[in-house]
Amino acid sequence: MDKIWLKSYPEGVPAEIDCTQYSSLAHLLEEAFRKYAGRNAYVCMDKFLTYGQLDKLSQQMGAWLQGKGLRQGARVAIMLPNVLQYPVAMAAVLRAGYTVVNVNPLYTPRELQHQLSDSGAEAIIVLENFATTVEQVCAKTAVKHVIVATMGDMLGGLKGTLVNFVVRHVKKMVPAYALPGAISFKAMLAEGARLTLQPVKLGHDDIAFLQYTGGTTGVSKGAVLLHSNVIANVLQNEAWLAPVMPSGAEVQQLDFICALPLYHIYSLTVSALMGMRLGGMNVLIPNPRDIPGFVKEMAKYKIAVFPAVNTLYNALLNNPDFAKLDFSSYKVCNGGGMAVQQAVADRWLKLTGCPIIEGYGMSETSPVVSANRCDIAEFTGTIGLPMPSTEIGILDDEGRPVPFGEAGEIAIRGPQVMAGYWQRDDETAKSMTADGFFKTGDVGKMDERGYIRIVDRKKDMIIVSGFNVYPNEVEGVVAAHPGVLECACIGVPDANAGEAVKLFVVRKDPNLTAEALLDFCKHELTAYKKPKYIEFRDELPKTNVGKILRRQLRDEKKAA
Repeated sequence: MDKIWLKSYPEGVPAEIDCTQYSSLAHLLEEAFRKYAGRNAYVCMDKFLTYGQLDKLSQQMGAWLQGKGLRQGARVAIMLPNVLQYPVAMAAVLRAGYTVVNVNPLYTPRELQHQLSDSGAEAIIVLENFATTVEQVCAKTAVKHVIVATMGDMLGGLKGTLVNFVVRHVKKMVPAYALPGAISFKAMLAEGARLTLQPVKLGHDDIAFLQYTGGTTGVSKGAVLLHSNVIANVLQNEAWLAPVMPSGAEVQQLDFICALPLYHIYSLTVSALMGMRLGGMNVLIPNPRDIPGFVKEMAKYKIAVFPAVNTLYNALLNNPDFAKLDFSSYKVCNGGGMAVQQAVADRWLKLTGCPIIEGYGMSETSPVVSANRCDIAEFTGTIGLPMPSTEIGILDDEGRPVPFGEAGEIAIRGPQVMAGYWQRDDETAKSMTADGFFKTGDVGKMDERGYIRIVDRKKDMIIVSGFNVYPNEVEGVVAAHPGVLECACIGVPDANAGEAVKLFVVRKDPNLTAEALLDFCKHELTAYKKPKYIEFRDELPKTNVGKILRRQLRDEKKAA
C-alpha cells in the first residue's frame, strides 16, 4: 500500500517506530521506576505517589498474587475508579506475569458476571463502594481471591480515616456487602511485603490486557492486547506528539490530567502508560462528573497533556471558574472516544490557546490508529492521518481498496492491532482480512493527503460520552421485561453526551409505562447504557424476513 499520508507528516515524526526497545510492559514500567524514582508519578486528592513508591508497592502486591499460586498468564480483574490503587494494581499484575482484565466499576451484576466468567479471572481488586456487585456474582465465577480497597487506603492515616468515614457514613456510598475470605488492600500489601516478587520471563506475545468491547456484534468480547500491541501504541503516541513536546535532559516534569477512567484503553495508554514512559505525573480525577471539584483540582497543577472526550471539554467550557485557570502550560489536548464537535473545538482554542487534536481508535487497536497533526490550530473535522507504523485502507464490500474520496470500510494494519478476540476465533475471523487488516465497521473516506473522515457506521453502535453502547445488549435486557413485546434502540444526537440511547417499544402489557421500564433497565444496565428516551409504538419497521430495521428508525428521526 502506498503510504501517501507520510507526505503530510510533521517534521520530526518518523514513519516507523521501534518496538524492540522493550521486551514487555513490565520492562517499560521498571525502566521508569529506576529512571524517575524520586519523581511523583501520580497524585490523587492531594496525596502524591512517587515512582519509587509505586515500584515498591507493586512489587508487594505482585509477590502476594504469586504467593496465591496463580500461574503465569492468569487473569486478574481490576474494578477501580481513578484512585492510587489502580496504578499499583496494574503494575503489580503485569510485573507478576498476569493479564489485566479491566472492569468498569459501575457494571451491574449481570455485566460483571459475564466479564469475569468469560475471562476466567481468578482474582479481583475492587473498591468497597462496588463490593456488593462482586458479592452477587463471585460464586458463579472462577474468582478465588478478592482484594477490597477503600477510598482512604493510600491517603495517609488521619486523612484516610476521615475520607473513609465520610464516604461510608456521611455520603453513604458503600452499600452493605459480605465477601467471606476477602482481604483488605492494606492487609494484602502487608502480607506481600514479607514476600519477594519472583522474576517472570515476559515477551511481546504475552497477553497484557483483556479489554472488553462489543466488537461488531454487541456480545461483549475481550480484545486480546499483547504486550507488543500496547508498547507500540505508547511509542506511536509519543512519536506523534514529539513536535510540540519539550525534549532534552533538563525538561521539567509534565503533568497529565487523568480524568477519563483508567479502565478505558484511551486513558490507560495515553495518560497512565505514556505518562510513565515520559516520567510525567498523572493527576487522577476519581469523579470527573463533579465539574466544580474537577476545576479546583486542575487549578493546583501546571497541566501539559489533557486527553479527554468532547463531552468533558464542553462541560468545562460551560463552567465559569474554568475560564479563570492558567492555560499557559498546555501543550497537547487530545480528543478521542467520540467525535469532537467543531463548536466545542473552536471555543476551547479561543479560551485556552491549545487546539483539541482529534484522533481515532478503539479497544481492538490499543487504541489510537490515527490523529490530526498536533502542530496545527485549525479544526479539520477529520480523524487525521495514520499513526507511524500504521496502514489504513478504505475497502469496498469485497475487501478491495476504493479510490480517494470514495466511501468504504476503514481497515487497519499495524503493531497496535489486537491478536484477536479472547476465545472467539469465529469473531476474530470475521473481523480480519486475509492480509491482516482489522475491519472496524466504520465507513470513511481518505483524501489525497491521507486525511480520513468518518461518514457512517456499518455497526449500529451508539457512542455515549466516549463509551460504546451496543443495541443488541440493550434490546436483550428490555426484551426480558414481561410487558415488552418487541423493541429496538438507536443513537440520537445529544448535546452533552454526543449521542443518547433512544428505545422504541411495542407493548405486550398496555399499562407498561416508560418509568417502569427505566426502573427495570436501571438494575440491568450501567448508567450510560440506559435509554434516555422511550417511544411506544404499535409496530416496528421490519424486513420481509422479520428483522427490525434500526436504520429506518434512525432515518425517521433524521427526517423529523
